[in-house]
Amino acid sequence: MAWEEWERLKATAATRHSTEMQLNQAEPSPETDFGTLVSNKSAWSKASHDVGLLREDVSKALGALSDGQKGLGANTGCRTAGAQKDVHDSWERYAKKVSRRCGNLAGLLEKVGNDQLKTDEAVMAEIGNMKVQYSDTPAIGGSSKGR
Repeated sequence: MAWEEWERLKATAATRHSTEMQLNQAEPSPETDFGTLVSNKSAWSKASHDVGLLREDVSKALGALSDGQKGLGANTGCRTAGAQKDVHDSWERYAKKVSRRCGNLAGLLEKVGNDQLKTDEAVMAEIGNMKVQYSDTPAIGGSSKGR
């Protein structure tokens, strides 16, 4: 592409700047309220803690589910007891999966909060490392004052 053609294309584009794009915000509308997005370590930690509490509740429910199953005896000869055992096993598997998901999610939320904190600390540490790495060395052979 010749330089003159490039200049002509830039000039044409500059005259057509009827609309500009801005990616950092959306136009406010009555249907949506974006509010103020706040993200900090304590918010992520609270979310992690709350999901952890949910996991504890699921564990308690699993205990109650197992307690309710005790004493039914053998399933032989009773189709209702067999069906009840199948339902119990199904709910037990489901609740265990929910518990694992809660545990994984709680860990992930905590990690996100820690990573946000570490990001700022890491940046500050890197700046500190650069200051040390690129600091001026003292002059050798005397002072350079007054020269």
